[in-house]
Amino acid sequence: MPHNPLVILGSGYTARFLWPLVADRSPKVFATSRAPEQHLSHVPPAQRLRFDLSQPDTWGDIPRDADLLWCFPAAPLDLVRQFAATPTDSPRRLVVLGSTSAYDLGDSQAYPPPWIDETTPIDLSKPRVQGEEYLRREHGAIVLRVAGIYGPGRNPLDWIGTGRVKASRKYVNLIHVEDLAAICLATLERGTPGEAYNVSDGTPHTWDDICETMKGPDARGSADRTEQGETGKRIAATKFLRDVGLQLAHADLYRSLRELESQKG
Repeated sequence: MPHNPLVILGSGYTARFLWPLVADRSPKVFATSRAPEQHLSHVPPAQRLRFDLSQPDTWGDIPRDADLLWCFPAAPLDLVRQFAATPTDSPRRLVVLGSTSAYDLGDSQAYPPPWIDETTPIDLSKPRVQGEEYLRREHGAIVLRVAGIYGPGRNPLDWIGTGRVKASRKYVNLIHVEDLAAICLATLERGTPGEAYNVSDGTPHTWDDICETMKGPDARGSADRTEQGETGKRIAATKFLRDVGLQLAHADLYRSLRELESQKG
């Protein structure tokens, strides 16, 4: 860990899995929420901070020398700029969790879709992308463009079972929350300031393939598999593994899904 204190801004699903990795490394680790007493029961009271980007009176609770892991959408841009301009006592490392939704393929119907790496144009019309790019360019933030997050309580097979997603030829890119937590920590320690990294398990799958592998061929249903409809994306995540170096614990999606299924009561 860096020597500075660490503040996790926005302690949602991912932060719950990150906390055990950082909590025993330094007493100067804090987690924030707009309602810390309600949402941070897993964090010792002395390490809970109230923070709301829309309420500048809460900004002063963030230690001035703290490194930051920003876990919520960096928007709107005016507030992001104002918060980033607050005085600090020393240079800080800043990691921002973004999304692969930053990449917009427009109306492309190419199939399979082209591979997307960090050189692919991003959609600067999106408010969160504007905030991420401002922090990256002006404050040396490391932006993690994160694929779909799954794990305990977020099982893609449940999404299929409830109809949230359907069998289709659309590609999906995923990352297990435990790997994402480890990636956040590795980025804080070894990431290059001002860089953007795609984060996924590196192997895109179609929902058809997931359904057939995990549920059997009948689960493919009657979804449209012609050249019409959404094609999804194929995210290349080699830059992070090359620059930062990390062995993913959940590189095999199907093994991880079977583990999640076995954990059900």
